[in-house]
Formats: sequence, C-alpha cells, structure tokens
Amino acid sequence: MPAGARVPGDGADGALVSQSTARTGYLPRLGLGFIAACLSAVGLYGVLRIVQAHLFPEANPATVIWSAHAGYYWRCLTVTYAGVMVGFLAYGAAKWSPEKVARTLVHALSVVVAIILYQGLMVP
Repeated sequence: MPAGARVPGDGADGALVSQSTARTGYLPRLGLGFIAACLSAVGLYGVLRIVQAHLFPEANPATVIWSAHAGYYWRCLTVTYAGVMVGFLAYGAAKWSPEKVARTLVHALSVVVAIILYQGLMVP
C-alpha cells in the first residue's frame, strides 16, 4: 500500500483512517506482552526456587562447583519458556482490553516483588 494510503476505519460514520493510525495498537500490545513475559518469568523463578528448596533440599550452590549450577540454568530456561507463553497470552488479551491487562500487570508487579524478596531472603 503506498504511503499515505487510507484504510476503512471502525467508526460508525464510515470515515477513513490513515494506515499509520490503524496500526497504533500493535506497539502497546507488544509492550504489554513483553512486560507480562518478564514479570511472569521472574515471579515463576522465585516460586520454582522456593518449591525446589523446600521439597528437594540440595547442597549450597555457592560451595559446589559446576554440577549445582546446572539446576540454575534449567530453572532459568524453564521460566523463560513459561514467561514467553504468558507474554503471548497477554499480547492476545491486550487486543480486546489493554487497560485491564495493564492494570493486572501493575498488581502483578507487587506480587512478583514480594515473591522474589522472599526467595532472596529465605532461600538464597
């Protein structure tokens, strides 16, 4: 489509909207999805670390060489994968209600901070 082309708008009056205006919803949705992916990955890391420490006690990773660090990398890979899935869900949900997704992420931020603080202080 050439620059300055117009596409049908979603208004009831049948007005045309410029192509750049029609795409403005893409970047905010992408940003909300990225924030959701990061928040969920960090929160899930804290939860996974707490659960593993309480259910499967292991040696202190600071005193053991490479073998104990493998668990850290697997936890990071697992929560990154899960975080990306949550990011895709948030991206899709932001299409219908970006305000609700943003409000949910603001509340999720305080929960994630509490989880990661607990994990850092109680399960180093």
